[in-house]
Amino acid sequence: MLLDAFGTLVAMEPPAPRLRAELARRAGLDIGAEAAEAAFRAEIAFYVEHHLEGRDPKSLEHLRDRCAAIVAESLDIPALESGAVREAMLAAIRFHAHPDAVAVMPALRSRGVRLVVTSNWDCSLSVVLADAGLLGFVDGVVSSAVAGAAKPDPVLFEAALAVAGTPPEEAVHVGDSPAHDVVGAQAAGVRAILLDRGGDAARADVPVIRRLDELPSLIFGAA
Repeated sequence: MLLDAFGTLVAMEPPAPRLRAELARRAGLDIGAEAAEAAFRAEIAFYVEHHLEGRDPKSLEHLRDRCAAIVAESLDIPALESGAVREAMLAAIRFHAHPDAVAVMPALRSRGVRLVVTSNWDCSLSVVLADAGLLGFVDGVVSSAVAGAAKPDPVLFEAALAVAGTPPEEAVHVGDSPAHDVVGAQAAGVRAILLDRGGDAARADVPVIRRLDELPSLIFGAA
């Protein structure tokens, strides 16, 4: 089974309040709530567009420097040192596991299901999963930056299938994005299951679940 990460296994804790607090602590500046929100919106947009560049530790550090520069530019406060902004930005980014992910992953493993996390992420995805307490439940991790292709490109799914040691017709991919997860999985010949936590998915051509702990009954039946 292939599993998406962001929105499926992990969620980001609101970064803007922590960015504001970190800059107040590190630089003695209160940037305000609106400025913090705007800075992180700009940083996230930049990261999404450029995350493939974080393919190894060295290039990831360079990408983080550029992301910090986006935050500093958005804040437009000359007194801020780039190092302080970078440290505050990184300290503000925190992920936690969805409770249903913590519950279902060992249950799937106990049924002999191989789990490979497949996500649009830089090379630090394994670290994020470890910090969230999920890495011990997976058999492999394939990030788009390491694979060199992002969802919905089937190349990413093919790389994950190679790690799983599973042909596409025997695999399932679970994710929360119709455009990225469903389209990409289907392009790779993999059965897709859409996780719709908000209950507002419009697709009816693939199985839809509201919680990850619905997976065992969907895959194995009521028994």
